[in-house]
Amino acid sequence: MRLLLSTYGSRGDVEPMAALAIRLHALGAQAVVCAPPDPEFARLLADADVPMVASGDAVRPLVTGTAPPRAGDFAARTSAVMTDHFDQIVTAAAGCDAIVATGMFPVAAAARTAADVLGIRYHHVSLQPTLLPSLHHPPPERPGHPLPHGVTDNRALWAHDAASMQALYGGPVDRLRAANGLQPLANLTNHVLTARPWLATDPVLSPRRTPDFEVEQTGAWIRPDTRPLPPDLEDFLAGGPPPVYIGFGSIPLRPREDAARVLIGAARRLGRRVVLASGWAGLAPIDDRDDRIVVGEANLQALFRRAAAVVHHGGAGTTITAALAGVPQVLVPQIVDQPYWARRVADLGIGTAHLGPSLTTRSLSAAIETTLSSEVRERASAVAATIRTDGADTAASLLLAG
Repeated sequence: MRLLLSTYGSRGDVEPMAALAIRLHALGAQAVVCAPPDPEFARLLADADVPMVASGDAVRPLVTGTAPPRAGDFAARTSAVMTDHFDQIVTAAAGCDAIVATGMFPVAAAARTAADVLGIRYHHVSLQPTLLPSLHHPPPERPGHPLPHGVTDNRALWAHDAASMQALYGGPVDRLRAANGLQPLANLTNHVLTARPWLATDPVLSPRRTPDFEVEQTGAWIRPDTRPLPPDLEDFLAGGPPPVYIGFGSIPLRPREDAARVLIGAARRLGRRVVLASGWAGLAPIDDRDDRIVVGEANLQALFRRAAAVVHHGGAGTTITAALAGVPQVLVPQIVDQPYWARRVADLGIGTAHLGPSLTTRSLSAAIETTLSSEVRERASAVAATIRTDGADTAASLLLAG
């Protein structure tokens, strides 16, 4: 069996697909990942011996603002993005038995259209539950389509969201479909998500609450990481008590000098050493003191097990990596699903949700101090034993069963 795994987004969108591809290969299937052409994603997939097809523009320059702006209005840009990804996906998926898609909605729509053109199976996977319609949470805001003021009924809000998605993306998708001999769609959201979407989250961290769908919750797709830590990081860890890890992944904190000063200062306020991840914000040292080290790419599965606490933005991948390591967390949510993960960590008692995205040295040090309590550490250790690690195996088995 041959499968195409399509994604477009940050590392949190790419790494789960690498995990699934690894499991598929272990079971004798072939899998190729269609992903953004960022060098770090190419290295990630190459290290996993997973074939990659580059699609679209690199994501990091788009997120950090270093890419030149695209000309044209929203509809024209959306149409160009969909056509570009469709051409790449439909070519890469020739001879495949199925397409699995996640990431940005327009790219998932292009993947669904490619599956329709090729006449092959299609599965949509969500890496977090907040983008799946549910009576238990509202939809996110869409560009130019705010949620109606005063409406609190989630069913009505999701109906509004479906109409918004149709207005935003229905025209470009229907033009792409018409160019390939397909009929237009009345409900684009339902078509892309399917009647039975997959939810690749851990049931302890993320209980399934989507009664309007027959959701297949597989568990999180985790790529085992066996890389050794860099020698300088090993030396730092061995040179004192467990440090506080601080990293914000693909979130471009601005201004970065002020952000680094606040982040490092919050840990120092408590007398804690710091491992600061540079991330897409490009965080850098603020002085030459020896109580901190700045790292780039590293094995977080190994590093988190040796940290006193983990401070992060609340991405799904970082959240489950910290939960599986049994280390207390401080989440400072910024966008999209991150407030959800912050609430879940707080509700489970395995960490602290910082109040709002803006940080001060005082507010962050208070959150870290709360998280460093023995009660939180014991709870984090207990919950770690309940986290599933077989999500990619479950998804691979579902695919191979047809």
